[in-house]
Amino acid sequence: MEPPSKTLLIGVVGPCGSGKSTLIAKLEKHGYACRHIAQEHSYVQAMWQIITKPDVLIYLHASFPISTARRKLNWYEKDHTDQLRRLSHARDNAHIIINTDDLTPDQVLAKALDYLTGRNQ
Repeated sequence: MEPPSKTLLIGVVGPCGSGKSTLIAKLEKHGYACRHIAQEHSYVQAMWQIITKPDVLIYLHASFPISTARRKLNWYEKDHTDQLRRLSHARDNAHIIINTDDLTPDQVLAKALDYLTGRNQ
């Protein structure tokens, strides 16, 4: 069996503080090729498709209070709402959506791995 990195490119999107970098680092330790897609900062709705063309798109969601606490952000709820709007196309097309608010990084990883391994069966 080929390692996962030879078969899948995983794109990860979500608002600031949702856990994208953490999940990517953990997935890469499991042999997956991942791309952090900064869709939350782009006004081009399909940027995730145009630049990365992932085989699997994982959307991580975090609420405004959680995002703010995790990243110690000095922003307004409108800023978070704007990011969610910019991410709407990616969210609508994501293969899996994980709400990270009440999950540890390892629990987020487990959900992603469950999806990824189930997809290959």
